[in-house]
Order: sequence, then structure tokens, then C-alpha cells
Amino acid sequence: MLRSPDDLLRENESLRERLSRLSEASLRINESLDFEQVLQGVLDSARSLTGARYGVMTLLDDEGLPQDFLSSGLTPEESEVVWLMPEGLRVFQALTGLSEPMRVPDLTEHMRGLGFSDFTIPLPVGVLSALAAPMFHRGARVGHVFVGQKDDGGEEFSLADQETLVMFASQAALVIANARVHREERQARADLETLVNTSPVGVVVFDAKTGVAASLNREARRIFSSLTAPDQPAEQLLEVLTFRRADGREISLQEFTLAQALSTGETVRAEEIVVRVPDGRSVTALMNATPIRSDEGEVESYVVTMQDMGPLEEQERLRAEFLAMVSHELRTPLTSIKGSAATLLDTAPDLDPTEMRQFFRIIVEQADRMRELIGDLLDVARIETGALPVSPEPADVALLVDRARSTFLTGGGRHNLEIDLAPDLPLVMADGRRIVQVIGNLLANAARHSPQSSTIRVGAVSRGLHVEISVADDGRGIAGERLPQLFRKFAASVSEDDTGLGLAICKGIVEAHGGRIWAQSDGPGMGACFSFSIPAIEESTAVLTTPSNRWRRESADGECILVIDDDPQLLRYVRLALSEAGYRPVVSTDPGEALPLVQEHRPHLALLDLLLPGSDDIELMSDILRVADLPVVFISAYGADHVVARAFDAGAADYIVKPFSPTELLARIRAALRRRMQPYQHGPPEPYVLGDLTVDYAERKVSVAGRPVHLTPTEYNLLFELSVNAGRVVTHNQLLYRGWNPEKPGDVRTLRTHLKKLRRKLGDDAASPQYIFAEPRVGYRMPKP
Repeated sequence: MLRSPDDLLRENESLRERLSRLSEASLRINESLDFEQVLQGVLDSARSLTGARYGVMTLLDDEGLPQDFLSSGLTPEESEVVWLMPEGLRVFQALTGLSEPMRVPDLTEHMRGLGFSDFTIPLPVGVLSALAAPMFHRGARVGHVFVGQKDDGGEEFSLADQETLVMFASQAALVIANARVHREERQARADLETLVNTSPVGVVVFDAKTGVAASLNREARRIFSSLTAPDQPAEQLLEVLTFRRADGREISLQEFTLAQALSTGETVRAEEIVVRVPDGRSVTALMNATPIRSDEGEVESYVVTMQDMGPLEEQERLRAEFLAMVSHELRTPLTSIKGSAATLLDTAPDLDPTEMRQFFRIIVEQADRMRELIGDLLDVARIETGALPVSPEPADVALLVDRARSTFLTGGGRHNLEIDLAPDLPLVMADGRRIVQVIGNLLANAARHSPQSSTIRVGAVSRGLHVEISVADDGRGIAGERLPQLFRKFAASVSEDDTGLGLAICKGIVEAHGGRIWAQSDGPGMGACFSFSIPAIEESTAVLTTPSNRWRRESADGECILVIDDDPQLLRYVRLALSEAGYRPVVSTDPGEALPLVQEHRPHLALLDLLLPGSDDIELMSDILRVADLPVVFISAYGADHVVARAFDAGAADYIVKPFSPTELLARIRAALRRRMQPYQHGPPEPYVLGDLTVDYAERKVSVAGRPVHLTPTEYNLLFELSVNAGRVVTHNQLLYRGWNPEKPGDVRTLRTHLKKLRRKLGDDAASPQYIFAEPRVGYRMPKP
């Protein structure tokens, strides 16, 4: 059918209007290169062109998945609801997989037709008509524009709306790509500027034609700050500077402009120069200078890098002072040794024994001083090469502090020491000798810088995965600017009667343990506090309690040993020996604490003093064995046969007579633990078979007449304990001790309930049992297989 001229006129008018609106929209989105503004402008224009109430834009990542989500016409709350709607990611993946335009009268029905049977529009609208167009750039789909719900009340988008959105999407894709490139270039430029500005090397860019400094980074301004007057910008220095080059030539910018100096186009590589101002102030720097040339070969700019040589010169000065001090420190004891030896050789017949011993004592003391100094030098060398040997083992902080205290006092320390250690400190992973060396160095440092009448405080607290040890004094204090330099080599001045290596060695040892060290002071005269951290051992890593692991305990580290003795010195001695051997000691002088400690820590072995005051030790052992199945080793100063026999008859695993060496103690403990775990040391025991019942320990499987029996973990633990102890009565307390989590202990009523369920699953009648027999008021037993 032929269209009338009026229809053609209206169609042309509509087309011109669409093109005009497209042109205006294209101009709007090209007005800015800001990425966020461009995206919002594209989406707002898409709504305007199609007369839509809502708009959504998704941009895809390199894998074609939705990366950015932008909305228009939605409140922030509505936008969040749309993005987080059920199966939202799958919905958007389905929609963003479109490579062709989409125009649907009802989006809900369309999505349900795609398999999203529960899809609903999370907006306060009824039927939502929708229009979508993909955006392509250089043949690749980069995103999609979605619009919904006509503003004019119409229910559907027209074909003209679709054509308009498709044309606009093709233009928008190019604009978005340009904005994205612009954003990436700006980010790269900002990253480069940040890199240059934070570089530890000074960087200056000069305009070669004018000699003006186009840019100076932070380090360059710092280098020149020592040459500038107050409130004088670094750029003004260029008029008065004098440069002395490595070959002795001097270039004064008062005689030659910088532009003239740069016009030669010379390249400078790693040349040490001195920059000086007229009043004599100067800085020394290692300089590199590179000309940047145009395509015609003309020098357009210069890039100059400068490394401040001041810190290196200061390090060389300290090194020279240190070498002089070491020479003096070595020469002094050598002089004493040589003088004492010469006196003994020349006048020995005239000296009485007391005088001779005095000279020998001088020789020994001075030799020890030389050995300590040489040891410090070797430690520093090992720290620098990363070869400092440390052998971390479980260690008790209290024992380490006590050893350091004893060494300090026996070495001539005169200060009062105040020890304040937090209760229940965990064990730490430490090389005992090295950590004692650190604490000793800090004590010596505190004593050197505080009055003899003052108190030095030593503390330790638990800080999560670390234990923090501190040494504080009320001495000279430290200026704030010196704190960061304290742990560098040679940081101490020679006048302080110190090699300057002690704190550097402390830092190397602590860091080799995976810790850190630091100092705090409120200023001169306010004292100082030096602290360091070392890794703690989590208690839970040292205990194995489940039946499936019982046969592996022979090789476990950190086994818990309970020690009860009324002698604090013996407790300290035993605790140190156990800690250094890798055990986890729990000690007490009060026999009344024995049972609570057994319940709390579930030790693998108990060491008991046979003659504890106010306690029947044999009865105490019996009480322990009623609630826990563990070997008990007695310690006593009495080795009479009848005493030993009484202990063994009562069930003791072994007996140690005081005094004893750590070697004997540890050997007897290992033997007792080995005997206890003998049935399991080569792996899980053989399956238990009694009639139709089979318990396979290796597979943790239970069956009756070939039928699998499914047990809860607690039921299996009970069956395990009874079957591996077949032929013996296992008491109520022993079953509760081994079958339950110690943090959630059961009781006898709970035990009976679980055993009733266990019997029912095994088909065992309590009135006429085949497998589990009750011993009234005592416990339960199973027959031998």
C-alpha cells in the first residue's frame, strides 16, 4: 500500500528528530573523559532517547563476566536489591550473553521462559517491558545497556526505540573505551609519579633550554634542604650553586647559567660530586645525568638522579671509630695478659702462691674478655651473612629469665632486679642460649645507662601468638630521633664504654627466631624500655587424646608431664630439664592441686615426691590412677628397699633417688612412656574379635555378624577403651577421662546413657551380656578376644 505524502513527511520528521537527539546525546557523552561521568552520561542518555523510566548498564571483564554495574532511575536501595536479587549473577550472565538486541513486552515471562522459573522483578511495578542492546568495540562485546518501563505510560518499546538504542550503543562503546584508556593512562601516570616521588634517590628534571627545574621529587628536595635558607624554595638555589666534579673541575652557576651548562648534552654516569653554596655548606652526592633528545637530535630536557652520600660517609666514620675501639679493646687485655705472664716468668721464685694466683686470675679474666669480644664480632658477621645458628626448642620463659638474671648477678651486676612475669605464660620456641644472651645484653645495657641504686625491671606478657619480654630502666633515657638507629651496628658511641654491637646482635638473634625488637623512651632523663617478641607454642598442638592417635604418641613432641614436689628449687631444676627436652611441664608444690591439674591438663606422666608434707603419697597416686591411666614415677631422697618396694607394689612405673642428673631423669621418663605405649608403638592393634563382634582399629569400623554398626564418636571411644583393655576393668572415671572432651566432661549418668545406646547397637543384652559386662560401682569390662 502506498503511503501518503503526509505519512512520509511525518516519518522523515521523526527520523530527523531521532538523529538530532542521537547527535545531542553523542555530544553530551563526549564532553568528558572522566570514566564515571561518561558511564553515567551514557546510561542517562539511553533512558532519555528511549523514554525509559529505568536504566541499567553492565560492563564485562576479559572473561565476559559482569564486572561493573551502574543504574539510573533507581534509588540506591532499589539498585542494591536488583544487583543482589536471588540468582542475580546467573540472571545477569544470561542477559549479558546476548549478542543481538532484545525487546520484550514482559521481562518476567521472558526470563521464566529462559529457565528462571522463580524470577520476579524486584521493583514496585507490574509488567516491566524491557529493551537491551549489546555494546561492541573492535568486534568484542564490552557490555550491555538495559532500559525498562516506558515513561509515557506505554507498555512496550517500539522498533524505533530499539534502532535508536542500538545506534547509540555503538557510539557509546567507543566513548567508554576512550574513557577507560584515559583512566588507565591517568592511573599509570599517577603510579609513576608516586614511584618517583617516593624513590630513595633524588630525581630532578630540567628544561634544557631554560634551565628551569620542571620537577623535583621528595628526596631531591630533602638533599637540597640543608643548603637552602629558611623559607627559600629549592629552585632559587640554582642561581648560586657551585658543582665540584670528580676530576676537580668546578662549575659555578653564578658565572654560567644552567641552560649553558646543560647545552653540552653530556651524559654522566655514577660520578661523585660536591654541591656547595657561597656560605660553605655542601652536600656530596652520587650523580647520574641523561639528556632527552628530540627527533631532530636537540637536547630538550635533562633527567638527573642523585644519591645522598651523607649516610654512607657517616657509616664509614662510625666504622673507623669502631675499628679504633676494637683495636683498643683487644690491646688492653693483651697488655694485661702479657704483663702478668712476663711477671710470672721473670719473678716467679720471689712470688708467694697468693700473688701467683692473682696474676693467673688476671690472665683468665682478660682472656675471657677477649673471647667475648671475638664472639660478638663473629655473631655480627654471621648475622650479616644470614648464617647465625639458632636451634629453637620449646622453652619456659621464666627459666630463660632466671638464667639471664643469674648470669647478670654472678657477672658483677649490682642493680636491683624486679621480675614481673604474667601467670600462665605459654612455652616459646626459642634457642635457650641465644635468648638468654639477648636478655643478658639488655640487662647489661640497662645497667650501663642507669644509676647503680636504681631498679631494672624485667617483664613478660603473652601477646596472642607471641610472648613479649621487656627490660626497663630509670636511667639516661633516649632522644626520640635516636630510637630508630639504636639497633644498627656501631650505633653506640665509643665514650659509652660499649662496642656498639650488643643491640645489633640482639636484633639479629630475635629476628632469626621470627620475632622483632624495639625500644621506647619518653626522652633524655626519662629511662628506657627495650622489648622483643618470640613465637609462642599453642597448648593444643602438644596434646594428642583421640583413640585413633594413641599409638602415635611415642613420637609426639611436647608431651605433658605433671610434677608435684614441695621443693621449689627441685621443681625449677626438673622444669628446666623437661622444657629443654621438649616436654610440657605442669608443676606445683601443693599435692591438693594434683587431681585438678590432671583433669585440666591430661598429662602423659606424673612425677611425685614420695614424702610430700601433709599427704599420703601412695593414696595420692591411687587417686590419680582412678581418674587417669598414666604412669607415675616417684622421686625421693630415700632409696631403702622397703620404700622402693612399697612404691612399686602400689603401682608406680619407676622410682628415682635424689640427687639425679637430667640425663637419668629424661631416660626414665622416656622408658616409662615407652612401656605405657608398647602395645601401640608399631601401629594400631590387631582387630578385636569376640563372637560376631569385630572392631577394626585401623579402619575405625565396627561390625556384628558382618553387618556394619554405625557409632557416634563418643560410642566408638568407649568401645575402643573397653576393647583395648579387654580382660581388665576400666573404671567409670577412666572412661570419662578418655572418652570425653576435657572441656566438656561427662558424668556417670551420661556414661551409662551412652553405654546403653552402644549395647543396643551391638545387640548386647544388659541382663545377659555377651560383650560389655558391668562391675557395679566400679566400671565396665570386655572379655579377652
